[in-house]
Amino acid sequence: MRGTRWSLLGGNFAIGCGVMVVPGALNDLAHGLAVPVPVAGQLVTVAAWAMALAAPVLAAVLSGFDRRALLACSLAWYAAGHALSAAMPDLATLLPVRAATVLAAAVFTPAAAAVVGALAAPERRGEAITFIFLGWSLASVLGMPIASYIAGTVGWRTAFMFVAGLSALAAFAAWRSTPAGLRLPVLTLRDLGGVLTQPALMVIVAVTALSASGQFALFGYMAPYFHHVLGASVAETSALFLWFGVFGFVGSVLVTRWIDRLGAGRAATLGLAAMAAAVLAWPLAAGPLAMAFVLTPWALGCFSSNSAQQARLAAAAPALAAVLVSLNTSAMYLGQGLGSASGGMLLGLFGYRALAPAAAVGLMLATLLSAVLAQREQASRTAATGAR
Repeated sequence: MRGTRWSLLGGNFAIGCGVMVVPGALNDLAHGLAVPVPVAGQLVTVAAWAMALAAPVLAAVLSGFDRRALLACSLAWYAAGHALSAAMPDLATLLPVRAATVLAAAVFTPAAAAVVGALAAPERRGEAITFIFLGWSLASVLGMPIASYIAGTVGWRTAFMFVAGLSALAAFAAWRSTPAGLRLPVLTLRDLGGVLTQPALMVIVAVTALSASGQFALFGYMAPYFHHVLGASVAETSALFLWFGVFGFVGSVLVTRWIDRLGAGRAATLGLAAMAAAVLAWPLAAGPLAMAFVLTPWALGCFSSNSAQQARLAAAAPALAAVLVSLNTSAMYLGQGLGSASGGMLLGLFGYRALAPAAAVGLMLATLLSAVLAQREQASRTAATGAR
């Protein structure tokens, strides 16, 4: 089990690097493809929409497959897609390749969560799921700053090849460590439809969508914001991403240690509140140093709140954990698509100063909804304890 957990953490690291390589390399992508920044931002939007639409459907269609083969093949597809992306001559050809590549992310992340959840003891399930999501935090600590630096110094194509290499290594590790012949209960589109009709579960999913939408209205354009508004150099931009990643990892470690005591709902709400506070303070940062302080609470809440949301859903309906994790992943990517699209539109119309207010709206709504839901969850647990 330990080896599987570490390899799936590594797989999420590769997936996270691939998802975030475009925001990190956006300056060089826009320059290299000879398009404006909002137009280059379509790569974020297209990828997010592809993952959002594909995650729950692919989870159902591929649920009967051997887990080891599914995890390894999805990462191999990811590696091949990033290598092919690096060879694309313009935005028109890169967009469909990017959309096809990220289908692997739509498969791997929910499948990995379902596998580790099935292998873990029930009382350790929340910790196990949040542990493998540390890979996303590590991607922001190491992968995103490195990709940003590579793109700024060597070019975005080399940054994409960097992700391709990571993904190939992760595919090998997943194949070696995941138990052979591991199959989970087959999911159907009817299972998905049944979940969609349960309001309590859909509220949790809505929190994820609102959070992702708020974040990516600004997060997707961080690199050009740092360059054009703060006057940050390539090294300073990479350093800010590294700073963000370090505290993102710290937040994920803290939530992994405390989630079973604190409760997934309360942990998610705290993370969302920290991000909302950071976005509200965003306009006060006039330079790279001040921005580092503003980024800290956002980073602490970013990956930790997403991990808590996954664990929250798994605890709410353990029998439906696989389809719920897929649906929540879909909601996350749906929010990213909406956020990056709205951010690109606002950027084109009003400039960079319009991005933070748009992000604040989504994050504040997500925090409020999560807090109300957490109170109800706590009341239900208290009532259940009293009944026993």
